[in-house]
Amino acid sequence: MQPDLISTQRRGRRIALTSDEVDALLTEHRVCRVATLTSSGAPHVSPLWYVWDGTSLWLYSIVRSQRWADLLRDGRAAVVVDAGDDFGELHGVELRGRFEQVGSAPRTGAEDHPELATPERLFAAKYIANPDGSMYHDGRHAWLRLTPEKVASWDHRKI
Repeated sequence: MQPDLISTQRRGRRIALTSDEVDALLTEHRVCRVATLTSSGAPHVSPLWYVWDGTSLWLYSIVRSQRWADLLRDGRAAVVVDAGDDFGELHGVELRGRFEQVGSAPRTGAEDHPELATPERLFAAKYIANPDGSMYHDGRHAWLRLTPEKVASWDHRKI
């Protein structure tokens, strides 16, 4: 995690996660919630699998989804990854920035995109569990990358 992004958090510094804690949370958890803006300006929130490479959050999104249409029209988004049930257990991270498409859409795996090697390896290991670590391409999904412009975090366990 980029230290300058963590230091920009002004409110709630006492309960903010450290850079290492942000990396651990984003690496360990499996579901994020992505908030986009529809063409009418209404918010749209959807849960997704994701991977974190230490700098960027990667989504393997269906290209015929509301989320995909929203992000191609306006890449601005917010993503939340959180955990905990009781108030004193709540902890999480909000990432804000712009998503960009990386590689072909949809992704078939036939074309070589070196930039996708790391997210595809991480995604396959986290969700697909192929013994050879390979990524499955169904021709319906493609990659979106968010390199956060702002990071906010909280950990009520520190209260």
